[in-house]
Amino acid sequence: MQEQKVTAAEAMEKLIEGNKCYLTAMTNPGDVSPQIRQVTCDEGQSPYAIVITCSDSRVIPESIFSAGIGELFVIRVAGNVMDNHQLGSVEYAAGHLGTKLVVVLGHSHCGAVGAALHQEPDGYTKFITDEIRKAIGGEKDEYRACCLNVERSVSIIKESLGIQDEDKDGLKVCGAVYHIDNGSVEFLD
Repeated sequence: MQEQKVTAAEAMEKLIEGNKCYLTAMTNPGDVSPQIRQVTCDEGQSPYAIVITCSDSRVIPESIFSAGIGELFVIRVAGNVMDNHQLGSVEYAAGHLGTKLVVVLGHSHCGAVGAALHQEPDGYTKFITDEIRKAIGGEKDEYRACCLNVERSVSIIKESLGIQDEDKDGLKVCGAVYHIDNGSVEFLD
């Protein structure tokens, strides 16, 4: 049941429509059936979008976009910051699975962004907040800081993987912010 590859524009439309469905959903309408589990086991995955997002337990990409098993390639790390591990995962999904859309999904009320704005963490958390501080500079507004952090991750992906606005193979990278209070996704591009 290996799906035909969808274009970045088709994938974006699926995400937008899935989020509209999510806004009034009480459960996830994505296919999580035993049949799809077996098909994706036997035939492999064919995700239509790569989503890099925060580890926050309130941010569930499969639900936010009304997606089921095998539809999204999700990479989660606190603060949706990028390093070589995340870049390798994007490169794998784009290169080996043929996924054409990469979305960096930040979110409102992000603890990692808040920590970068208002705290001086130590330990391993400092690696995350240091990356966020590089993105936000002197910004003090939490929402604007979130957007700047998303934009930095988008830039890192584009620069590291040599992607223009939409590369020759149709790969597109964009940013978005999930509003945890009302469930809507705001695409920044």
